[in-house]
Order: sequence, then C-alpha cells, then structure tokens
Amino acid sequence: MKKQLLTLVLVPALIFGAVTIPLPKEASAASTGRIINSVSLRQSANENSTRIRYLKEGEKVTILSKVNSWWYKVKASDGREGYISTSAKYIQASGVTSPGDSNTNGGSGSGSSGSTSANVQKIIAAGKKYLGTPYEYGSSRDNTRTFDCSDFVRQAFLDGIGKKLPSDSRGQGSYVKSLGHAKTNWRDLKPGDLMFFMSYKGTSQSNYSGINKSTQTITHVAIYLGNGQILSTYSKDSGGVRIDSIENRHWEYRFLFGGSAL
Repeated sequence: MKKQLLTLVLVPALIFGAVTIPLPKEASAASTGRIINSVSLRQSANENSTRIRYLKEGEKVTILSKVNSWWYKVKASDGREGYISTSAKYIQASGVTSPGDSNTNGGSGSGSSGSTSANVQKIIAAGKKYLGTPYEYGSSRDNTRTFDCSDFVRQAFLDGIGKKLPSDSRGQGSYVKSLGHAKTNWRDLKPGDLMFFMSYKGTSQSNYSGINKSTQTITHVAIYLGNGQILSTYSKDSGGVRIDSIENRHWEYRFLFGGSAL
C-alpha cells in the first residue's frame, strides 16, 4: 500500500518536472534617435505648440511613436516627453514603425508611388482641371464645388497622386518645413513645390519692407508651376482657381518660403 502511494506521488512530479513552462517574451527594444541639429521639443504635434525646450545636437532620445509623417513622440534624456520633427535634418532615427494608416494627414496613399517628376505633372494636371472653380473661405473638404486656398492644394495632391496633405495652409507649411525642403527665395523652387505667403498689405513693395518674415503667419498657399507662375485660389472677386504671375507683384513681396511636399 505504501509502495502504491509513493508511486502516485512521484509520477505527477516527474510529469510536471518535464514540462517546460514558456516565459513571457521580452519586450522589444524601444526605438532610439540621436539629435543631428538643435530642434524644439513641443507639447503637441504642431509647430505652433508650446516649446518645452530645445533638444541639443548629439542628445539621445527614446522614440515612443511616430504620430504621422512629420512628428515623433519622444522621451528626452531628462525624462520629459514631447513631440519633434521627423525630418532627417534634425534626428537620426532607428527602428521606427510608421502608423498603420499611411493616408492620414501628411501621409501618402498608394497613388503616391512613382518618380517625383511624374508625380509633379499629375498634381499640376489635377489642379488645372479645377480652373475657374469658385472660391469659398472655409470650404468643405468633402466636395469640390468650391475651394479655399489650402483646400484646393490638398485636393490637387489627393486627385493627382493620392497624397493627403494637412487641411490648412499652416499645417501644409509645417509639413514642408518638417521635410527639410523650405527655401526662402522663390527662384530656387521647382514646379510642383508649394509656396506660402503672408497677409496682403497692398501692391507696393515698400509696404513689405522692414518686415521680419520669419515671424509672419501663413495666410495663403499656392502650387508653383515654374516660370514665375502659381496656381491657386484666393478670393471670390478673382474668379476662383486661376494662374498668376508673381514677379514684381505683391505675391513676390508677400512670399515667406516654399518647398516640395513630396
């Protein structure tokens, strides 16, 4: 009887001793980044958001997530969390996974593949098909019956290559800057680049002299066609979507910066 009891005790012990219990997998290492040039750490993913502090060249950060194509959420070396530009001009990143939906603001849809020059032609062609479409401030992003300036630019990119830009001109400007493509001389721009302008202060160049343009707010966006011409919409009286020359006109005096959104 004692022998039988001993057997009953030992057998389960031997069985369970042979079972390998899987351990939880170790969490994957966090993405890391190294600051290449000093960049603002901001409270939210917006260029106008409050700056927490500057991240210095050489500083290492932990990349918590890639919010979209132009913002990372990071943890700085002092433990503070915030948002910084994804531009390779500011940060060298490793092991970063993009958000699942690549067609959110600033992302590019499946139609954005192909050479840059081919995409530029598609964007410009898509924009030109709306020539004469009436202007409406704050136009609906759900239809193409009317446009304001940023809605028109957004629709040209969406129709042309399936790329969904931010819905307002300031967001579009921030996106271009985040890519490191911004230029302050319009003559350095290429066809298809976006151009950003400050408020209208008259037709005379003297009305814009002495203005610190780096502090000015974007009030208009246009698509550069080359040869000193822009494609945009800016008022009901102007006739809606149209092509204008910029040299020696208020457009040239109001120009803040421009660059590629591709």
